[in-house]
Amino acid sequence: MNRIGLAVIGAGYWGPNLVRNAQATPALRLEYLCDLDITRARKVLGGYSTVRASAALDEVLADENVHAVAIATPAGTHLKVAMAALEAGKHVLVEKPLAANLAEGRQLVEAAEARGLVLMLDHTYCYTPAVRELRKLVRGGGLGEIQYLDSVRINLGLVQPDVDVLWDLAPHDLSVFGAILPDDVKPVAVAAHGSDPIGAGRACVAHLTIRLTGGAMAHVHVNWLSPTKIRTMVIGGSGRTVVWDDLNPSQRLSIYDRGVDRCDPEELPAEKREQTIVSYRVGDMVAPALTEQEALRAVMAEFADSIVQGRRPLTDGRSGLRVLALLEAATQSLAQGGIFVNVEQGEGE
Repeated sequence: MNRIGLAVIGAGYWGPNLVRNAQATPALRLEYLCDLDITRARKVLGGYSTVRASAALDEVLADENVHAVAIATPAGTHLKVAMAALEAGKHVLVEKPLAANLAEGRQLVEAAEARGLVLMLDHTYCYTPAVRELRKLVRGGGLGEIQYLDSVRINLGLVQPDVDVLWDLAPHDLSVFGAILPDDVKPVAVAAHGSDPIGAGRACVAHLTIRLTGGAMAHVHVNWLSPTKIRTMVIGGSGRTVVWDDLNPSQRLSIYDRGVDRCDPEELPAEKREQTIVSYRVGDMVAPALTEQEALRAVMAEFADSIVQGRRPLTDGRSGLRVLALLEAATQSLAQGGIFVNVEQGEGE
């Protein structure tokens, strides 16, 4: 195929962004915007006169000019919509989370793999220049052995009607962890604590603590109620520490050659061996130059490249399963008072 025919399913909050970036991706040809509210779909399309609006998913999937779909519908509909697309032989890009639960996510992954189709998650942050640099830095050993990750994602946001703040915001951070951590560092157990101070009927403020293989620990704070917006992540290693501030376009990444080293008692004078346990390292800070690029444009390019090259995308269906496994364990922990719950490791090859 010269260009990949694409249909965007869902014209709500995220759908227009998919439409705009699909139109700007040379490898894609946007054929349809499908939404139950066809008036809304037509309004989104505006001047895109060559793109058809439709309220019928069956009509879109039956069109041989449509080779792939990008789904931006509520999570509860992902199984039905994505499965219909896969059964029609279409490649699928789906908004996070992959499905409403882990069992449904597995059905989609198995269906895609059985048919040799690309199933990709729109984990947008994984395609930002900052996270791409973090991935190279962490997986390349630039920080040394990972000791901890600490992520904060808070703002005065929209209280969702169907999911709590963990399912709404934490997938961003969990998907980034999965993209940057080495393959041998995996989540082992999760403890979650949350509160609902406004009586919304679901957690609006939540904290996740994740035990990782090797003894490292990750922490995520998500919050819909904060009057200030903060999006930071700190990744500490035995060699260096990096801080990602997503709201600072002039210096998104700061790499510090500063930290704490454990002293070898045998190298210390006898009188200090019982007193001195650690030494502090104070070095330079480096802020790498990053080329600004809209992450969703990179998502679309990765989706198209994966289809053409017949390979797995960075955020494939199995990465979506790993996020769902963490979220399900977190939900269990929240219901049981914050105890650690083991993370299911059933997403292997």
